[in-house]
Amino acid sequence: MSIAATSTDQLHERLRDDVLDLVFEPGSSVTEAAVSVRYGVARPTAKLAIERLVADGLLRRSANRAARVPVITPDDVRDLYDARAVVEVAAVRRLAVDGGVPADALRAHRGLLAIDPQSGAFARLDADFHRALIAGQSSPRLARLHALLMGEVELCIAQVQARRLLTAEAIAQQHQRILDAVIAGDAEAAADRTREHIEGARDRLLARTDHPETPGAQQHPDERP
Repeated sequence: MSIAATSTDQLHERLRDDVLDLVFEPGSSVTEAAVSVRYGVARPTAKLAIERLVADGLLRRSANRAARVPVITPDDVRDLYDARAVVEVAAVRRLAVDGGVPADALRAHRGLLAIDPQSGAFARLDADFHRALIAGQSSPRLARLHALLMGEVELCIAQVQARRLLTAEAIAQQHQRILDAVIAGDAEAAADRTREHIEGARDRLLARTDHPETPGAQQHPDERP
């Protein structure tokens, strides 16, 4: 579908959404020529948008090769989610101590509660919730560390969604438990619930990555209200 005369920002957002919606399958190449034709843009615009997605962690590029959608391996999932847990647990604990929930986090949470389960915005809203929580706490260094991880995390979230490993309702329930602890100023409960949330998503994705023939995941106890 043509988006001729678009800005690089618009193309970046459209291409990002299509990568997260798995319009481009994991492992597939994303070339300047193909993007130019598919979206009706000039090749320099396509090149800039692709480079931004590489910087975001949503595409990978080796020397002298086209950018590709990453194939997330079990080792990638373990390393990424373990690093994410360290950063988010520290940030959410600090947020609970500081007091208050960022308005953007509440907005993303409300969006997740209202969303059509089939919508492609699932991954974006889930990631937006976590970005907003971490951006709202008082350490700029934790926020910068989190930003370095979130492109790849968002890609993993999209794969969780595509494989129906969690529902929007279940994730919203887990988010609500984190919010409740932050609002109550209970730093340890907020940290524990954040860790459980991240590790639960990691374990579901690992189970499906290690055993791709496994049918739909069963409900985890943490998914209950």
